[in-house]
Amino acid sequence: MHSFPKLFAAVLLAASAAAPSFAAPATYAVDGTHTYPRFSYSHFGYSTQVSRFNQTTGTVVFDAAAKTGSVDIVINAKSVDTGYPTFNEHIQGEDFLDTAKFPTATFKSTKVVFAGDKPASIEGNLTIKGVTKPVVLTVTSFQAMPHPMLKKDAIGANAFTVIKRSDFNAGKFAPYVGDEVRIDLSLEAVKQ
Repeated sequence: MHSFPKLFAAVLLAASAAAPSFAAPATYAVDGTHTYPRFSYSHFGYSTQVSRFNQTTGTVVFDAAAKTGSVDIVINAKSVDTGYPTFNEHIQGEDFLDTAKFPTATFKSTKVVFAGDKPASIEGNLTIKGVTKPVVLTVTSFQAMPHPMLKKDAIGANAFTVIKRSDFNAGKFAPYVGDEVRIDLSLEAVKQ
């Protein structure tokens, strides 16, 4: 008779250990040394030009159990890197990014759509040159795991969207220089 309470307690303990744990939303800081937005466009049909921004900051909130998240990214538009200093200045001019007036570009999510356990797309607002438009980032890969070197939880993703630069008052020389611009984001972020 005395063994029944012990057996009951053991069953309760085992059941509680087997129950799934629900993680709270976690905030991750963007790792600027491994996060690079790139943009590509047609140059007179001769080639696809690819450039990037070298300075990006922001935060990602991720809750795997609840399948929710948010993304808030700030890109230093003055860090544009075309591979050629003179062209960097050209891209920063009034006809394109106008970084004297608009030194940053931003993306703020409004919804993260999951497919299974991973984000599949991120809806949000992209602001370039003071103009805000809704965009959808298609997530092509996602990883959440402890960082082997930093010994902290980390996440990483690759995503892309396509915009028209003329929608952001940056359409000079279109259509000869492509109006359609693909933006690719390689992102890594570390749990705070």
